[in-house]
Amino acid sequence: MKLLDALVEQRISAAAARGEFDNLPGAGEPLEFDDDALVPEEVRVANRIMKNAGFVPPAVEHLRALCDLQNEFGSTEDPATRRKLQAKMLALDMALESLRGGSTVMPLEYRRRIAERLSERLSENDRNAQADAHDQAARK
Repeated sequence: MKLLDALVEQRISAAAARGEFDNLPGAGEPLEFDDDALVPEEVRVANRIMKNAGFVPPAVEHLRALCDLQNEFGSTEDPATRRKLQAKMLALDMALESLRGGSTVMPLEYRRRIAERLSERLSENDRNAQADAHDQAARK
């Protein structure tokens, strides 16, 4: 395989030296990566119509919403708001996993209990942080 790679590289270099790549259509312009080659043919037309109408796939909407929630989570200090944001992020993450075609391994009840536990741990951490702040204030 190395021999073939070397031969291809040699021919490309020779063609470039002769100027065969100069003045090609689109030279110096950014590449347009609007290739639907990996999208099934029966879906391409529908995707193109939706895109032209300004709609985006649900996965893209979920990713944008998740990014917004993560930014909001990082910029807020309120424990109650953080718990709500974390629950929303968990729900969006699970929705994304479902859209990816991955089977949701966890039943709904189990996911709900996980979200509750995370919320409880956040509450406990918030209480500990408040107690520490109170202790520090009392020492001053």
